[in-house]
Amino acid sequence: MKKNKIDKIFFGIVIALVVIGIIAFTSASLGIYAKSEAKFYGVMFGQFVFGIGGGLLALWIGLKIPYKLYRKHALILFILSIILTALVLIPGIGESHGGARRWINIFGYTFQPVEFLKIGFIIYFAAWLSWIKGKVKDIRFSILPLFISVGIIALVLLRQPDTKSLILIIATGLVMLFVSGAPLKYIFGIFIVAIVGFGILIFFKPYLMERVNTFLNPGENSRGSSYQLQQSLIAVGSGGITGRGLGQSIQKFNYLPEPQGDSIFAVIGEEMGFLGCGVLICLYVAFALRGYRIAIRNGPDPFAKLLVIGLVTIITAQSFLNIASLIGLFPLTGVPLVFISHGGTALLLSLGMVGIILNISKFNGKPIIDKK
Repeated sequence: MKKNKIDKIFFGIVIALVVIGIIAFTSASLGIYAKSEAKFYGVMFGQFVFGIGGGLLALWIGLKIPYKLYRKHALILFILSIILTALVLIPGIGESHGGARRWINIFGYTFQPVEFLKIGFIIYFAAWLSWIKGKVKDIRFSILPLFISVGIIALVLLRQPDTKSLILIIATGLVMLFVSGAPLKYIFGIFIVAIVGFGILIFFKPYLMERVNTFLNPGENSRGSSYQLQQSLIAVGSGGITGRGLGQSIQKFNYLPEPQGDSIFAVIGEEMGFLGCGVLICLYVAFALRGYRIAIRNGPDPFAKLLVIGLVTIITAQSFLNIASLIGLFPLTGVPLVFISHGGTALLLSLGMVGIILNISKFNGKPIIDKK
């Protein structure tokens, strides 16, 4: 019996992004090596062993688990992901860094449980929308569940605080709602509510107000709140068309904050130039287009279609949010560049999402027949 094959083009795009990530991360991490050799090897170990090694295992698991199991246990997975994310607020379990409490420390290794929450929400919302089907135009079955689930998530994330993840989850939910057939007036209405809500939040959260002011006035306070953006623009600008050359970045040494993390795109711009950045952006666009193609081909199975839409959207949105913030097109958010930036948890679960997408791609629009 001939086995169904995964989407090789989509898989190839992911491999290309991961390879670029390995090269860029290794180069950017030389800034750490110049300060502390021990820290450098610790960061490299976490990224390659836990991030890439664990990520490949997660990808394999995603390929092996029948995707319909996620729908059967969607609510449980969502609740567990919320509880896990809320654990960071408990003293002795959660760990703080830079004024935020977003990490859980287990045997000396920290991870961000919000990455599990992103997947838990997408699975739950895809299951819900596929279940209600024709009732998506009824506010009680579409808008209200979204408000309730996002409201619960907001209570947990804003306490940390983690506004960027909340933005990504809301944006992904809106895309999934739109694809499911909800009227545009509903989508627009939620968008307006979200904008007003974040406007109020910015007014009461000084750190958010500071980021908005930096975005609107990037030239002010270049040694303070605008420092990262200024150094990022210097790095990208000095790269020119072809870049300084791999490993030749100057900004990663004592200038760019987190050159191997949130600022890694600036290092890529400095070393690989406009052409290198263009290739990377094209790969993310190709990732999105090929991913959405997989979703469309699984139209006969609404859950598979919406699940792929949600996973592809949150990965793509996060990647472009990172890039936009580092070139001054969006306020700084601190989200990592998917497949590229430092962050073992994010890389592991991103590759796990890829495994789920590739799993669904095998059926090519032919949903699994449940065996009773």
